[in-house]
Amino acid sequence: MNAPRALLEQLVDYAGLFPPAALGMERAVEAYAAHRRSPEAWMLGRFVLPAVRLEEFARAAAPHLPESPGENTWKIATLVGEAPGDDVACIRAFNGSHAGRATIDVAELKPGSIETVERSLALLPESLLAYVEVPIAGDLQPLLRALAARATRAKIRTGGLTAEAFPEPGALARFLVACREAGCAFKATAGLHHPVRAMHPLSYAADSPRGFMHGFLNLLAAAALARGGAPVEELEAVLREERPGAFVFDDDAFSWRSRRITTAALAETRSGFVLGFGSCSFSEPVAELRSLGYL
Repeated sequence: MNAPRALLEQLVDYAGLFPPAALGMERAVEAYAAHRRSPEAWMLGRFVLPAVRLEEFARAAAPHLPESPGENTWKIATLVGEAPGDDVACIRAFNGSHAGRATIDVAELKPGSIETVERSLALLPESLLAYVEVPIAGDLQPLLRALAARATRAKIRTGGLTAEAFPEPGALARFLVACREAGCAFKATAGLHHPVRAMHPLSYAADSPRGFMHGFLNLLAAAALARGGAPVEELEAVLREERPGAFVFDDDAFSWRSRRITTAALAETRSGFVLGFGSCSFSEPVAELRSLGYL
């Protein structure tokens, strides 16, 4: 495995139903099916949707799912809402009726107290990997340690439709260190359409406000360095990097400036620390990686 593959494989969970894309179900499913046939399909992760829309998804996906069970099965991440018992029943029913053609193997839960989260987690089938959305500020150690003890992962918001929705690089750097210290893996969601931090429109509207958006290469590099013990100050510098040329791939490593991360370290970071990110666009990250010469 070369360095780009180790870092980027199955990186992007497709969330086309959500803003700013906010596609209808049929269009989102068709887009995901097309991405699965593209040369960059190796970068594509799960289809993300709320559990309450599973019946709608099943109707839209029926023409696109593999005909034979076990042949290129679609993987799905569901968002569990305010009625986790009902959502879990929908998940079980879907998996039972789509066995081998599509499978829900990830559940993403809303933030809450440790007690609330534990009650929701207790309802989930053991076969599901669980993520719990966590705040980026405050003392995260009790919650992150509780998640790690249950082999549950954290989910962090890295953007939104307003500039205020994007956490400061320093806060994101402290989150990475907190995850390292708690032994808790995580995924990110929102605002990571671009490889390198830069100023961009925050939505697709013609009059969209602009703001700094985090780069997913910045985040991946910072996560790999955090896992290796780097301090908050260095991680913040990585997250603030705006020069694409500061990030370099070769066959054996991924580098930020003078810091070189081996392919083996990248693979371990992706498998056990930063597990990917959700994006309402798959084509944008791919197109920018290609335009910058990373693909």
